Amino acid sequence: MFVNREKHLEQLHEMVRDVQDGRGGALIVDGLSGMGKTSLLDEFSRRIPQFSGADGREVEVVRTRCLPGIGPGLHYGPVGDVLLGIAALRQPTKWRRRFRAAGQGVSGAAPELLSLLVPGLGPALSIGQKATAAALDSGSIPFDSLLPFGQGVATQLAEAILDQVRSGPPLIVLFDDVQYMDPSSLHVLDRLLLHLPHEPLGLVLSQAVGDAPAFDEAADSVEELLRHWEHAGLVRRSSLGGLPDAAVAELVRTRHPEAPTELPSRLSVLTAGHPIFVHLCLEEWHPQDGSRIVLPESVSRVVDSRMRRLGREDRTLLATAAVQGPEFLSGPLAEVVGRPHEEVMERLREIARARRLITGCALPGWAREEPSDCYRFQHQALWRVLYEEEQTPQQRTSRHARTAVALTPSDGRLMELGRKLEVSYHLDLGGPGCLASAARTHYELARSAAVEGLSFAEAERHCEKAIHAARALRADAPGRDRRLVECIELLLSLTEVRWRGEHPSAGGPRIDALALEAEEAAVRCAEPQLIARTTLLRGKTLMATQGLVPALGKLREAVHRAQELDDPVALFVAKVEYGRQASKRRLADGVDSLLQAEQLYAAEPRLGGSGDPVLQHARNLNEMQLGISFFDLGRLGGARERLLRCVNRLREEPLHAELPIALNYLAQVHLGTGQLQDAEKVLDEARRFEAERGGDSGWNAYNTALLAQTLVSSPGRWQEARTLIQEAWQETERTWLLNLVPLVRNLYAQVLLETSSGAPADLEEAYRLAGDTVAETRDTGMVRSEIAGLSLLGRIGLRQGALTQAVEHARQAVQLLDRTGDMPALRTEEVHYRAAQVLHAARMGQEADGLLGRARAEVARKAASLDDVDMRRAFLDGVPLNRAIVRGDLAGELS
Repeated sequence: MFVNREKHLEQLHEMVRDVQDGRGGALIVDGLSGMGKTSLLDEFSRRIPQFSGADGREVEVVRTRCLPGIGPGLHYGPVGDVLLGIAALRQPTKWRRRFRAAGQGVSGAAPELLSLLVPGLGPALSIGQKATAAALDSGSIPFDSLLPFGQGVATQLAEAILDQVRSGPPLIVLFDDVQYMDPSSLHVLDRLLLHLPHEPLGLVLSQAVGDAPAFDEAADSVEELLRHWEHAGLVRRSSLGGLPDAAVAELVRTRHPEAPTELPSRLSVLTAGHPIFVHLCLEEWHPQDGSRIVLPESVSRVVDSRMRRLGREDRTLLATAAVQGPEFLSGPLAEVVGRPHEEVMERLREIARARRLITGCALPGWAREEPSDCYRFQHQALWRVLYEEEQTPQQRTSRHARTAVALTPSDGRLMELGRKLEVSYHLDLGGPGCLASAARTHYELARSAAVEGLSFAEAERHCEKAIHAARALRADAPGRDRRLVECIELLLSLTEVRWRGEHPSAGGPRIDALALEAEEAAVRCAEPQLIARTTLLRGKTLMATQGLVPALGKLREAVHRAQELDDPVALFVAKVEYGRQASKRRLADGVDSLLQAEQLYAAEPRLGGSGDPVLQHARNLNEMQLGISFFDLGRLGGARERLLRCVNRLREEPLHAELPIALNYLAQVHLGTGQLQDAEKVLDEARRFEAERGGDSGWNAYNTALLAQTLVSSPGRWQEARTLIQEAWQETERTWLLNLVPLVRNLYAQVLLETSSGAPADLEEAYRLAGDTVAETRDTGMVRSEIAGLSLLGRIGLRQGALTQAVEHARQAVQLLDRTGDMPALRTEEVHYRAAQVLHAARMGQEADGLLGRARAEVARKAASLDDVDMRRAFLDGVPLNRAIVRGDLAGELS
């Protein structure tokens, strides 16, 4: 019975009033198991019509429960429940008919179900599934290529919930047992929380603190996210403690009106108001006990007392049932204990009737065709005792293994997702004999989660479990090494969107160690195709963790291995990846590889005519990289033409995965040819696209930094530029893509330098940033950024009056550029001109004039590549740097 939680009810009532006024919010209701959270939500649900009716405005309620015991859980399960619940409130006849025809249960939240619930999601899911399947099969996924899928689905589902809410009365959504929520649904919640202050939607998240078993690591990540939301002010928390004396007295009067008057006070003292102990004590109390109370020092004492009333076989039956979880099925239980199913069903029915340890409940969705009865233990706490204390660890292990077999169809038919998740849960706990099956099952679940559900967080967790199981197998176990390669390759593909190298904030898997493990396993398999794939993968992880020089060696090896195969797909992908990275070390080498890849794509029908999303992705990257490389080489007209063509095509593609990169490159060309407004326009487009997609992105940080640099030419927008560059650097620190970090850091130093008006603090900060880039790039091999950093140090030193150091840095920049030749994202004429300025100030006129002449020659060469007269004029007159070089102004405003 519900008693005395009026304070918490008032908090929930306040949420009702807020959503009626269009001010949504979120509340976490937490407490230990047995503190009455479910009873509180039951009472709140019952009273919502009274709350809303009192204010004259209706408020609707939808409730869903997150399911324990099946690992990462069903993809978007609670979200599907919420969408279906809203639809059932608003259009009950339509949705009953549609889902009866589809034969779906909401507990699966399969893509087909979500497509029915969310208009427009179906085509997006179809495209994403096709692209993801092809990408994972290829073994090569460039940075950020999977990001649009997971974020796009989560954004569409969040928007679908908000659209439904806006179309009717205000809504309260109750989530029971949020500690078991699947990561994909948490992603949707994260999106919703950002919109709540301006929406008529309230979220109540019930969390049982410490309720998840020790082996359920998913609950820890949920708790971490809840704390993050609370710290960010997105949710409030309401914690349930023990019942006050008056509430305990009310319970005693209700349950046992004949009890002595002193019993309530004794009960309050002995139980500290803990609802489950109050409840259990009252269940055990009899009138002949008077005011005497037997306090259960732990729930296990109560369980032990009740279990002693059962026969030995029934005790074994319930302990074995607890292995299935808080809810269990009679059929698999009968198989595990080796007794006839009919006999087991009869015993369970009798125990439920007479002993109050279990109660009948509906079959879960994944078991709807199971010829079994389903029961639930009376309390989570009672189940925990039966599971952990009524059997030995080896008994649990053995019973988990047998339960996995009992749940697996004997005729070999495919299992639906819910059943497969249940089986995987038991395989994980089933000991050494289940390792091979666990590795296989988790790998299949990871593929299914990624490809069918586009649920990359679940897929990642299954990959980690599969790798753990495969590693635990004997080294000579059949198929062990191939399974390791498959699982590691899949995990690295799924996590590549957030690789951060060895940066302290990296988190996630140790990517290069994993790639090395996969590469060694592939060699043991002695399969050339597998070796080529893992070699390419290792090159990419080396790029992210150790920098350009070690990565190029491995990527070059990947090209050679691909050449030995009769596989143009592998060769094309390897050449593109190598060419993109080689450009950072020696531009001519990169362009040569990219041109070879382009020729291969045009000549080989298996490439250009395949429609493979991965090949299309690689083709787009190849074309845009050639475009920006032509720009870096001074072939401005060809660069602009290629990038415009690429951007226009990407705008028409359904996925737009590479669009932010292509827009960045096009903006660089616009800036380099004096078209500042066009540059600002395309950078704004890129940032809008990323904002809609959501989440942090290294390329969004780079685009923001480039926009900040664009605004520097307008003194009236200097504060805006400084704000943008700070945002860019913060996002760069969160994403930490090794190839983009020095670019953004240098832009940060440059913006500070050019907007400082000589402020010492700004100059000191700019000097520190540029110095960090030089130190870092000497380890990573990012020569282009090292040259730019040295040039910046020369300029800053000139501003600070440190001429000796400025001259040294300027000369180092020129010498390094002379050794490497033209470099990407670096204007040769600028390096020469900036060094000439420093040398001119140091009264080294002859050397300065020589560098100025080289800068002029470079500007003239690039101008000659522009056939369009107006563009050539804009290049020479509209770019302040070019104008200063042509005029020979070494002491002007650009210093």
